[in-house]
Amino acid sequence: MADRSSPFVAGPGGVMTDEVGVVTGDLELRTTLVDGVLKATVRYEGAEEWYAITGASCRLADPRDHDAVHAVLLGVLNRPQG
Repeated sequence: MADRSSPFVAGPGGVMTDEVGVVTGDLELRTTLVDGVLKATVRYEGAEEWYAITGASCRLADPRDHDAVHAVLLGVLNRPQG
């Protein structure tokens, strides 16, 4: 299992999660790769509970793509200026 984690600030509208709906503010993105499946989760910065980002899980053809997919997700989600 491989994890990547990065802090970010959600843009207007926040990030939709499966468990609690929209989360906003200072958040942390975590991507986990298990058996070729990447799962993207988010939590409030410093909190313990992680939430699945709606529609953000996928199978990777090559595990070396994990860093790139994490970076793309972070780029899309990190919108401190809106």
